[in-house]
Amino acid sequence: MQELPPLTPQDDAAKTSALVAYLCLVAGYFTGLFWLVGGIWAMVKRSDAEDSRYVGHFNNIISVFWWGAGLCILGVILAPFIIGYFILLGVLVWSVYRLIKGLALLTSNKPFPL
Repeated sequence: MQELPPLTPQDDAAKTSALVAYLCLVAGYFTGLFWLVGGIWAMVKRSDAEDSRYVGHFNNIISVFWWGAGLCILGVILAPFIIGYFILLGVLVWSVYRLIKGLALLTSNKPFPL
């Protein structure tokens, strides 16, 4: 396995920003406002991480934010037809998996696969 080079100051700043975004999305499960804060934070800070090894984490966070928000809206609309509850459950499982995978890679100083 190839050894990754040491973290640059840009990598360190990008890692911190990605960690803040991940934690905001996790907190967003309990208060929806933090879901919004985490998604916006990742979109704003992504350009700062453009040349770092953590740019894939920002892509993951933004993807989870938009797909999660969109599918949750669809699930709520379809909830009266029962299928919406299955959509909401699927979004929950998928987003928790992606956030845990991202946090595990981030805390190990590994990039998220693009």
